[in-house]
Amino acid sequence: MMGLTSLTTMLRPRIVSVAIVSKWSLKEREMGMCKSSFKLLHLAYKVANLQCRYGSTDSIHTQGSSEHNHVNFETMKIILGSSSMARKRILSEMGYEFSIMTADIDEKSIRKDTPEELVMALAQAKADAIVARLRNMGKLEEDTHATLLITADTVVVYKGMVREKPTSKEEARYFIKGYSGSHAAVVGSVLVTNLATGKRKGAWERAEVYFHDIPDEIIDNLIEERVTFNVAGGLMLEHPLTSPYVEAVVGSADTVMGLSKALTEKLIAEVL
Repeated sequence: MMGLTSLTTMLRPRIVSVAIVSKWSLKEREMGMCKSSFKLLHLAYKVANLQCRYGSTDSIHTQGSSEHNHVNFETMKIILGSSSMARKRILSEMGYEFSIMTADIDEKSIRKDTPEELVMALAQAKADAIVARLRNMGKLEEDTHATLLITADTVVVYKGMVREKPTSKEEARYFIKGYSGSHAAVVGSVLVTNLATGKRKGAWERAEVYFHDIPDEIIDNLIEERVTFNVAGGLMLEHPLTSPYVEAVVGSADTVMGLSKALTEKLIAEVL
């Protein structure tokens, strides 16, 4: 399965390398760009100053150092409050062992004015539902060691409209055809709750995805496989049918796929 990389990584094997310096200014480091590299560089300039930012429940932070916090997890337990295969895979790639518990909430009943507010509200509602279930089961008092609950939510924003999971073949086709030769934003939240202390930290990230033209037969195959019905906006970028038609991802590919690794580690460190 073809993986996705950030825009800077996509450019590195080509003729041009692009470095991200303070406050997301871009500096060209090698000359002799081909036309496709010029196009990708233009996308970076267009989006980098607006996207890829953290929006915590307290304030909005621009993304800084890529270094991760290192935490001793020997006595810590993690619950992933999601059934998403992509989130399970990402958290496993981060080296964590975890159990799964789903919230089973009515997501459609929660509406907010902005996609950022929506993904944060949904992650919080999922966490609240799971905490309430654990309390009713008497699980919160069983272990004195730290137990962290990780919940998340993702939406796609296309031409200013929020898109969640498509509910029909017609809606899925409409979504994907709109992305063909165009672009969409992905807003993803992460919320980490320390069940032992009650401390909770959450934030959101935003990434932009640019697409080549997607052939109708590829759209048909995606819909027949029904993979589009399990993801926000019908976008499963890591799917082998989809990934060849992704031109660029400006921001974190992990955010697009449902769980930002860097943001998750940052929030884990903050609640311990």
